[in-house]
Amino acid sequence: MSFLLGVVIFVVALLISVMLHEAGHFATAKMFGMKVTQFFVGFGPTIWSTKKGETEYGVKGIPAGGFNKIVGMTELEDVDPADEPRSFRRKPGWERIIVLAAGSFMHFVLALFLLFVVAAGIGLQTASSTTMVGAIEACVPANPSSACTKSDPASPAKKAGLHAGDKILSIAGVPVHNSWTEMGKAIRGLTPGEPATVVVERNGHQVTLHPSFAKLKGKGTYLGVAPQTVFKRSSPISAISYAANEWWAMLKGSGQVAANLPKAIPDLFSKNRANTPGGQVTSVVGAGDVTGQVLQANISWQPKADLVLLIIASLNIFVGAFNLLPLLPMDGGHIAVVIYERARAGIAKLRGKPDPGPADYRRLIPVSVGVFALLVGIGLLLVAADILNPIHIQ
Repeated sequence: MSFLLGVVIFVVALLISVMLHEAGHFATAKMFGMKVTQFFVGFGPTIWSTKKGETEYGVKGIPAGGFNKIVGMTELEDVDPADEPRSFRRKPGWERIIVLAAGSFMHFVLALFLLFVVAAGIGLQTASSTTMVGAIEACVPANPSSACTKSDPASPAKKAGLHAGDKILSIAGVPVHNSWTEMGKAIRGLTPGEPATVVVERNGHQVTLHPSFAKLKGKGTYLGVAPQTVFKRSSPISAISYAANEWWAMLKGSGQVAANLPKAIPDLFSKNRANTPGGQVTSVVGAGDVTGQVLQANISWQPKADLVLLIIASLNIFVGAFNLLPLLPMDGGHIAVVIYERARAGIAKLRGKPDPGPADYRRLIPVSVGVFALLVGIGLLLVAADILNPIHIQ
């Protein structure tokens, strides 16, 4: 049930994102006096629609996007002479660029808002100042950054019987109950492979355990415990700072994901996809699946809420940035055409020649169709991978 709820939450969030994207185009087009005849969410057959003023609002049967019908988007469109002054193509270049960029702008604003909510509304996860154990590591990994494998030995904490919720009081006779940092120093002072006495407080009683500490590559003596975490709400100023920094980090991450896409494709159907570049890319189907897994996980509501909002924020940043790439038929491609037209007109004016006019979209149709076909092909490949070889989060 939790998994299904997660998928539903993601789908609803996606539809809201689409509506906000189209609302950005719609609001700016109206602001500049352009004629907008349709505002629809989805594609395909119309499920419901109503007309208010000159605009028809509605919902289509396939919830895979949305669109605005702005009169005169290109020179190829036939426009009623009475509507020509209000057509998109007759407006100044800067107005057209704002209208085209408004969709991605709305994705970015939504992401910033969600990141602010994470910090100010739910709280950021931080380590507790006490020596309360939050989790027991399953193994001693061969590489600290790698997940456990069947060949990795169990962690000393797991072997000794430490539990999440235990409060570590002393290690080898050294009191460590004041802080996690104090405990870390005590552990690093021990010799790997030798047993040591660990006293913990469990359900109001002291329990003595005798783990044999291990050696973790590059880290030294290792017990295998993780601190208990707490969620602390940030002040509005701190939350704004967090949202801005996290937004920028996600934007850079989106660029890296896009750049690594060719390298990721061969790993989409590999058995260890999650640990390869193929695990860094996913479709809407995969993102919905991961959201469902988060809600199904055996963790408290706060990390669940944080993770879901971070997934949705990350998706919006990726979609917003990707949509601005200078490739038709995306908005960034149309922006590039407007910039080209204005640059060409400026050069002609400097040379004392008339404005060459709008770009010939007929020459751009093959490029647009090719890019669209490539995107559809990659999208279908990602969907197939997410269905046949889904990513399972730990």
